[in-house]
Amino acid sequence: MDASLMFAAVSALAIVIYVLADGFDLGVGILFLAAPRDLDRDTMMASIEPVWDGNETWLVMGGTLLFAVFPAAYYVLLPAFYLPVMMMLIALVLRGIAFSFRLQTVRYRRVWDFAFAGGSLVAPFAQGLILGGFIGGVPMQDGVFSGGPFSTLTLLGVFSGIGLVAGYALLGAGWLIWKTEGATQVFAREVGHAALLLVALMMVVVSAWSALTEPAVASRWFAWPNLALLAPVPLVTALVIVAIWRSLWGPRDVLTFQLSMILFALGFGGLCISLWPYIVPRQITIWDGIADPQTLWFVGVGIVIVMPIVLAYQARAYWVFRGKTRIHEDDSGYGERPAIQSRRTSAQNNSLHIS
Repeated sequence: MDASLMFAAVSALAIVIYVLADGFDLGVGILFLAAPRDLDRDTMMASIEPVWDGNETWLVMGGTLLFAVFPAAYYVLLPAFYLPVMMMLIALVLRGIAFSFRLQTVRYRRVWDFAFAGGSLVAPFAQGLILGGFIGGVPMQDGVFSGGPFSTLTLLGVFSGIGLVAGYALLGAGWLIWKTEGATQVFAREVGHAALLLVALMMVVVSAWSALTEPAVASRWFAWPNLALLAPVPLVTALVIVAIWRSLWGPRDVLTFQLSMILFALGFGGLCISLWPYIVPRQITIWDGIADPQTLWFVGVGIVIVMPIVLAYQARAYWVFRGKTRIHEDDSGYGERPAIQSRRTSAQNNSLHIS
């Protein structure tokens, strides 16, 4: 098998898993301040507490693969996106700190609420800035990035950032519909409508913008016979959006979350179709940017060892905490299993248990 294709597929898989896995817990953070009650926020945070840190493993893996397997892309893309990358990392660090501190504090809980929600909001918006700049292309001269610190910050990036924020909020709403009950679930169903409408609008705006301003993207989609071959992608995307709308108040709690993941996968597939086979759009292909064979052998052995371990760990975590998240002011439980963790949630030191 072509090594470039294989490692490009593995890198794409790591990115997709990160977007889907970390996307829903970032989405829960985006919706955090909109929740009507502090008890709802406790429930929202408890629903992602067992799995959120493992989700971000895939961000590290994706960055490591880019550095090791496609070094030509790494030394071009990193300086091009220094600002949004630093925004994203600082936001993720702030979010992680807020996650831990909020569980322990009483007096400053609202401060950490804003920190948690702010980090969850800034991180996907920064990712959208990177995505928009990537689609628009990176200026290069003599094989290196030739722009300034703001060269890749575009209006397309802003629209992409808004779209990613809305998309993660939709994933978060789907997760909460699946994992919670009562008032928290009703809140997720209601906010899911607004998130879905904004996602659909931004998908149209970003797709149209890319097709109108990037001739290579337009020719990829509208030239014959590609038009006939690729037409099912936007059609299926539209059908999935309609299905999500109908599922928000449907009887199957998990369906909205599943369909939202399919919608993200379709969006990522459309992005790959538009930019293939470039690792740096219209500059460096996956074959031009691949590392030397010795490095590929080393990375390949690492992938074979590490990826199954990470997948097994996450599968185990999701299986153990597969029930509904239930939080009450006097007691709580995760499904019907015994409590394994307690935390303070009020000035009276009421105990909340997650298990």
